[in-house]
Amino acid sequence: MKHLVIYAHPNPQSFNHAILEKVVQKLEDHGEEVIVRDLYALNFKPVLSGSDFTAFQSGHTPKDIQEEQEHVKQADVITFIYPIWWTGLPAILKGYIDRVFAYGFAYAVNEQGGYEKLLAGKKAVLFNTMGHPEDYYEEIGMIEAMKQTSDNGILDFVGIETMEHKFFGSVPSVDDAARKQMLVDVENIIATLFG
Repeated sequence: MKHLVIYAHPNPQSFNHAILEKVVQKLEDHGEEVIVRDLYALNFKPVLSGSDFTAFQSGHTPKDIQEEQEHVKQADVITFIYPIWWTGLPAILKGYIDRVFAYGFAYAVNEQGGYEKLLAGKKAVLFNTMGHPEDYYEEIGMIEAMKQTSDNGILDFVGIETMEHKFFGSVPSVDDAARKQMLVDVENIIATLFG
């Protein structure tokens, strides 16, 4: 299987980076083909501009978007690794979705006025870190709201089925033993899904 890992954290020393390393290692251990797109390292331009719209309408998708769309097109599974900031995606990842999951590539409107999911058949796995405890976010309904936004509002809208969406809470404040257990959880998820 071909895996695309979309990673969105600016700090190479972050726990998100440890998750990235673990995901790539375990997928490769299972013989999976993996491509990583580190959005900060790529200096990905997240702002959907007026010139992007003009280019789309004239059938000339900008080169940076074409490149990312090709990675998405080739992937069987897309894994997203990112921190939850202000109860959502980091701006660079939201911009990636805005620009790459464009009309005509990720979705379209058919003659009956209904939406077509142009990325149907692909799967997704999401790993998120949070500063607050997961229990707290669960209690106030935020976990469900974030799943609704990403799993349904973005991924299902374009036909991508979410296989797993794992949240890791209190990451900055827990001890190393707790973080090591989180990485074991990552390993187990990958082994269960792709082992």
